[in-house]
This record gives sequence, structure tokens and C-alpha cells, in this order.
Amino acid sequence: MARAATRTANVFTRVDPETKEQAEAILNQLGIPMSNAIGMFLKQVVMQRGIPFEMKLPASVPAVIGSMTKEQFDMELQKGMDDIAAGRVIPADAVEAEMKSSYGV
Repeated sequence: MARAATRTANVFTRVDPETKEQAEAILNQLGIPMSNAIGMFLKQVVMQRGIPFEMKLPASVPAVIGSMTKEQFDMELQKGMDDIAAGRVIPADAVEAEMKSSYGV
């Protein structure tokens, strides 16, 4: 019985070499060729009618004083002062009580 030829389309993309190497190493361990993984991703896009994973901005990182300019430092101080003025503060004893009840600290 003759086998029907599989139709394919080419997808060309550019990624940074480090990401490609890391992905290839993981996919090799899973026994999945890169082209199959990309095909799986695209099928999920179709099935999900969108990106098949949650996309959101990373959580903000705490400010590192040593890497701030004077203007950035002053702006962070002003945010704190604004919070105090607006009553957006929690007394230290309330924080301590919450830590004790939640974490036994």
C-alpha cells in the first residue's frame, strides 16, 4: 500500500544561541527533536487559541540601594513618605503578631 506524502511547511526563526543550546539539551534528554517540539507548541497554540502558557511580567524586585542613582533613591524615599501620609502602613506589632500566628516566629 502506498503511503501518502506528509505535507510540511517551513518555519524560520532566530533565537539566541544559549537558549537554543539549553533547549536542545533538554529536548535531547526527552528524545524530542527541536522541530517536533516547535510543532507541538504550534499545535497547542491552535488548540488553546492563544499562547499555551501564562504570560505575565516578572514580579518586581526589591530596590538595591547601592545600584540606585540619587534621584532613584529619593523617589523610593518619597514613595514611603507618601504611603505614611496616606495611611498605607502596618504597625510593627501587627506584623510581628501576624508572623507569630502564621509562621510561629
